[in-house]
Amino acid sequence: MTTQLASETHGDGERVVVFSHGFTQTRAMWRPVAREMCRRDAGLRCVLVDLPGHGESSHVSAGFEEAARLLVQCGGPAVYVGYSLGARLTLRALIDHALLVRGAVSVSGTAGLENESEREARVVADEHLAKHLESVGVAAFLDEWLDQPLFAELTREQAGMSDRLGNTAEGLAMSLRNCGQGRQLPLWQGLQTIPQPLLAIAGALDTKYATLARRLATTAPHGVLALVEGAGHSTPQERPQEVVDAIIDWLPRAV
Repeated sequence: MTTQLASETHGDGERVVVFSHGFTQTRAMWRPVAREMCRRDAGLRCVLVDLPGHGESSHVSAGFEEAARLLVQCGGPAVYVGYSLGARLTLRALIDHALLVRGAVSVSGTAGLENESEREARVVADEHLAKHLESVGVAAFLDEWLDQPLFAELTREQAGMSDRLGNTAEGLAMSLRNCGQGRQLPLWQGLQTIPQPLLAIAGALDTKYATLARRLATTAPHGVLALVEGAGHSTPQERPQEVVDAIIDWLPRAV
């Protein structure tokens, strides 16, 4: 049987936009954005995907390249929007599946670590993190995960804790081992020649990923940068309307 990722659809338009979420999240994180986009543009159909190890795809185990393939298998020809982990997979799909990915939106994403020793160190760190997650369980791990400075601007209400708590320790640990940043080969060189349009979104308060967004936008030949003022790493949850505005304004370049 072919492995498939779980998904849901909003809208019934002909122009498809596929959304993928961050680590410890599910497709539910994108519902407010997808519903607003469909309300503002009746020609859209938004497909929200649970990535391997998460949500209703918690049983799916896939390495980084395979996860990107499963994503486009689920979404088909479309514009792809990804946040954090989802952004990294979207960029992989953009390069590997150019006939299906008609445009890409990276939200708080990166094209990868270029130093091999840094990637190796990240693999080791993610293995320790995965073992810790398996030891303490999802609830305790989420408390620790969301207490990181990276999520300082994100309230617990915005974080969607009930959806995150629906994940399993086994699935999340599997995701860390298979799709952590150490498992992602750098994509910067490949992005230099892509023909598809790329939108790089980041929160202006998230200085690390704002810098990465600038680099993504200037590396891709048809790249566009959108920084959201007053937002941190979790821009889609902190400022959903601004994210909708940025994507809707950019979307005619891609569809």
